[in-house]
Amino acid sequence: MSTSNTEQLIELISSLTKAEKRFFKLYSTRNSNSAEDLKFILLFDFIEKTDNYSDDLLLKRVPEIKKSQVSNLKAHLHKQLLSSLRLQHVQSIPVLEIREIIDFAQICYQKGLYQQSLRLLEKAKVAADRIQSSILKLEIIEVEKTIFAQHPAIKMEEFANNLTVESNQLNKEIGAQISYSNLSIQLYSLYLKIGVVRDEKEAQFVNDFFYSRLPHYPSEKLNFEQRLHLYNAYVYFTSITQNFVSSYRYARAWVNLFDEYPEAKREHLEMYLKGLYHLQNSLFQLRHFKRLEKVVEQIEATKEAIKENENLSTTQQFYLIAAKINWYFLQGNFSDGANLSHEIDAFIEKSGNRLDLHRTVVLNYKLGCLYFGSGNNKMAIKYLTKVVQAKENKLREDIQCFARILNLIAHFESDPNSHLLEYQIKSVYRFLSSMGNLQGVQKEILAFLRLLPFENDVTLTRGFRVLLNKLTKLAQTDYEKRPFLYLDIISWLECKINKRSVQEVIQEKFLLEIETGEKKYFPHSADLQ
Repeated sequence: MSTSNTEQLIELISSLTKAEKRFFKLYSTRNSNSAEDLKFILLFDFIEKTDNYSDDLLLKRVPEIKKSQVSNLKAHLHKQLLSSLRLQHVQSIPVLEIREIIDFAQICYQKGLYQQSLRLLEKAKVAADRIQSSILKLEIIEVEKTIFAQHPAIKMEEFANNLTVESNQLNKEIGAQISYSNLSIQLYSLYLKIGVVRDEKEAQFVNDFFYSRLPHYPSEKLNFEQRLHLYNAYVYFTSITQNFVSSYRYARAWVNLFDEYPEAKREHLEMYLKGLYHLQNSLFQLRHFKRLEKVVEQIEATKEAIKENENLSTTQQFYLIAAKINWYFLQGNFSDGANLSHEIDAFIEKSGNRLDLHRTVVLNYKLGCLYFGSGNNKMAIKYLTKVVQAKENKLREDIQCFARILNLIAHFESDPNSHLLEYQIKSVYRFLSSMGNLQGVQKEILAFLRLLPFENDVTLTRGFRVLLNKLTKLAQTDYEKRPFLYLDIISWLECKINKRSVQEVIQEKFLLEIETGEKKYFPHSADLQ
């Protein structure tokens, strides 16, 4: 077994829960009668208890295992672990349960038990219908065709016609489903690269990109999976183009789809969680605090259903943390939000490879913003530097750019007369220029910082006022709203002019917004019906 395969085996064992380890031991020893049969259990025990595994250490500590046996034992152990996990979780993962029924049908067919095989396939088809899986249904029908082709039934013509009609219908459904899922994954890739559009040229490109690839099927005839992927595609399209009202509506339709098909939630729980995440994100952008609060509760409520699934558990925790941060942002309660940093750091470390770089970047950026809002510039710089130093700086170009801007402002707040500030300004300017990301807001902020140091507090305050007037005007134009999605720069300037904290200014606006129901302070907010 190669080194990479050995690492995969160690990773698999490390991921097991206590219950899974106990079940594996029972499963593995059920038919083993000799010490020779159980050598892979010795290997399992050794790997589980050893921090720095090596073959040499294994051979030294476990003399029962010979060098010539190690590779085969590792391969056998890996297969036994996966078989044990499949058997343990088959009842809780619908697609595994259905495939198990299909396997049983195949076994019955091989033994010549044709009627039993067909009854099992009918049972599998009902289960596939329940979770809205067209691909599984087509697979089942193909097995039925094999049986009827080899062993014609009394009503063969009727069966043949029914199977042909079903196959043709499923073929069309799956074709549409694949077309929509292809579009949604392409848009997700585009979103990971650019975030949201910067100007009319980019907006036109995204529009052409979307509509030239959008499949044309009658919307009233779309099934669950087709609608799911269609809503997914529209959410990314509207998010990239900053149409947050439409983004909310499609995310809402996405979540409502699971109310319409409750049986599908169990199989598609990851997509249900993703829909909730996009829903809370659109509500955050539109500043609908109460509705966001309810979605946070919905995400929290899924914890019990996914506790046995490490992948879903990591996803749910990320979505919940991101939603809570947004909730603190809306209130301007940055200090309490920043207190999540220990929990978030522990979550990132514990998640390991299950948490991708994009989500790590998003969490570190949001933490940097929280600390900046709370007035802790040292900690803001710490987390923003993590974003700036991310291995892949082409990922989320929008966040990469604004992390550098905010990092620069945090350094200015820490020491406006620092001799390093001029160097940092030039470095950020070069980066933004290379990314083609110098819009009006960025240009004005960099131009202001280049005037440092001002003669005295009076001229500095005057400089803040000039910058505030310019940014307030820019905030009213479509594509210049983009910077305010990531940082309320206007509130920061107001706090500098009035000698108040960012947190105090934004909390005051939030309370007034709650009291009056007006969102006039925030250029990207909107009312929903």
